[in-house]
Amino acid sequence: MNKYVASVRVKGQLVKTVVFAESQLHARLILQYQFGFNSLASTPTQVSEAIKPIQPLTPQQSRIDGLKRQKETVTKQLKAERDRQKIAKAQQQLIKVQSSVN
Repeated sequence: MNKYVASVRVKGQLVKTVVFAESQLHARLILQYQFGFNSLASTPTQVSEAIKPIQPLTPQQSRIDGLKRQKETVTKQLKAERDRQKIAKAQQQLIKVQSSVN
């Protein structure tokens, strides 16, 4: 697969987009199908950048990655709970002050 760059018209504005295709004709057809036949503003030009496949993680790397994501999630949950408790405490203090004023 080759990488092609082309400009297309989307709601009156020119937008550069990338498409992966076997040939320039195939790239043109994909863009015309996706954005409409009159939306192609320039012909697709091939970018000479090689595509590198992403290597899958080993089971050990995958486990570490999963644990990191869990840690981030728990940290966010902890912060949210602390904030919620601070807000609840402040609301109770406001109610206490308002009742003492009245």
